[in-house]
Amino acid sequence: MKAEERWQARFRASRMTLPSWSRQAPNRSIYRSNASGTWEVYAWDRGTGVTRQVTDRPKGTAHAAIDPTGQWIYWFADTEGDEFGVWWRQPFTGGPDELAAPDLPAGQPGGIALSATGLAAISLASGGSFHIHLARAGEDSHLLYEHAEAAWVADMSLDGSLIAINHGEYGDFRHPALRVVRQCGDVVGELYDGLGKGVIGLRFAPVLGDRRLLALHERRQRHEPLVWDAVTDEQREIWLKDSGDLAAEWYHDGRALLLLRDNRARSYLHRYDLAGGGLTLIDTPHGVIEEAAPRPSGAVEYSWSSASRPPVIRSSNGQVVMNAGGPPAPPSVPVEDLDVEGPGGRIHALVSRPEHGAAPYPTVFVLHGGPTAHDRDSFSPEAAAWVDAGYAVVRVNYRGSTGYGSAWRDALHGDVGRIELADVAAVRAWVVERGIADPARTLLSGTAWGGYLTLLGLGTQPDLWAAGIAAVPIACHQTSYEDEAESLRAYHRALFGGSPVEQPERYAASSPITYVDQVKAPVLILAGENDTRCPLRQIEKYVAKLAEHGRDHEVYTYDAVHGSLVVAERIAQIALQLDFARKHVNIH
Repeated sequence: MKAEERWQARFRASRMTLPSWSRQAPNRSIYRSNASGTWEVYAWDRGTGVTRQVTDRPKGTAHAAIDPTGQWIYWFADTEGDEFGVWWRQPFTGGPDELAAPDLPAGQPGGIALSATGLAAISLASGGSFHIHLARAGEDSHLLYEHAEAAWVADMSLDGSLIAINHGEYGDFRHPALRVVRQCGDVVGELYDGLGKGVIGLRFAPVLGDRRLLALHERRQRHEPLVWDAVTDEQREIWLKDSGDLAAEWYHDGRALLLLRDNRARSYLHRYDLAGGGLTLIDTPHGVIEEAAPRPSGAVEYSWSSASRPPVIRSSNGQVVMNAGGPPAPPSVPVEDLDVEGPGGRIHALVSRPEHGAAPYPTVFVLHGGPTAHDRDSFSPEAAAWVDAGYAVVRVNYRGSTGYGSAWRDALHGDVGRIELADVAAVRAWVVERGIADPARTLLSGTAWGGYLTLLGLGTQPDLWAAGIAAVPIACHQTSYEDEAESLRAYHRALFGGSPVEQPERYAASSPITYVDQVKAPVLILAGENDTRCPLRQIEKYVAKLAEHGRDHEVYTYDAVHGSLVVAERIAQIALQLDFARKHVNIH
């Protein structure tokens, strides 16, 4: 394959999420796949091997769930990809679609929880508040919870008697509290560990009548599992000596936990037996596990990839669970780990080098979104496309990133934006000094928060970057706050210590539009016309300022929200980015 054919084949290759299954009918599963060219929901009957496509929407489908009895598949249908809509459902075996809660108005999704009794807890944000409704087919829904601060439903017990809610009522959306209530709204129990220590609800035990709730706490400066009975307030903390952040899932009988440990851009699985406290490492290949869940047989299924190897759904018994179909994605190069001393401590970064050409390479810094996310040793068609084009790719887990403990993640306060870019600059200096990157041919690139950092970096570090590519960026925090979805406003308030009215200086100091007159490098901006996370108006204001100052820029808009679920659109955007880079960075 030629380089262009190879990178496009990676995007076109069929991919799928880890199948999730009904608790009481485990042969009935659903998953999402891009096999049709758009990410849609599929049903899989494991008993017969039959699969079928459930949804078929022009902009794709991002959220879906199967009820515990295996009778119904639920999905969220937004309007033209704007993440504002309603929940629908369809029988697992096929049939007519119906609204899950016909009397509920449209809103931004905050999750759905389903019980074995037919009761659904639906979380939506609209009209300046966050609300959770209980709905049952053939009945009017009723309001369970409402508040001006962000909240979402975490889960519901199998019998529908208990509902777990995460909320930011204490003023810190980034570190939520956890509340369990009854169907009438009465509070059963609450966990709040104070400022800077969130408690995140995961799942109730998958056994009828079992009140235990699995959650994550931050009492020891990282995410660790906690089993909580809200009725008695009995709490059991699960501690591992190994470093890294932890996530967890129940085994089917509620007697053990599957622990997913994320450490230094790689993943590890452990089984923890609740009766005796025994911990067993589950053998998995070196790389990253996106999702994992135990089957009733005891085997664990997980979605795995590495930077050099494309995703596959594996089982701990050594088998491949399911292939998405079609030709597999071409492999890419492995990543190398970098540890760089930075202004706030040691920074972990990943570098991918092209197979051909000699160092120092033209280099693109691809900054992750979030900011509460991190780059890992997982398969990235985007990074592989840059490598095929002859670039080294550097990805920096700057302060604010997850995966390195609470202190590293929460270091992002005060001088937001400049903190992350100081770490990026330290890594850039390191790869330049060691002859990996050509200092005259370094690009800055990113999506969402990474796009924001790209625009801010072009304005505050103008001598470091030869060009910039910002996809769905924040260009002006104040204007973005005015237009964005409710949950993003809550995040903004938590990050900056208030709204733009309360903290105008902080919003301005961290906004790329403040420094637009200092931009020297050409910039490409990609924006979704219906984006409620990084709205178009604030990008248009920034672009107008670029034009006013005569700065070299290009703008590409597309009819979708944030990140497109349509494969052809993703390919078009990567091609545009590569063409832009070729125009402004010389490849020897």
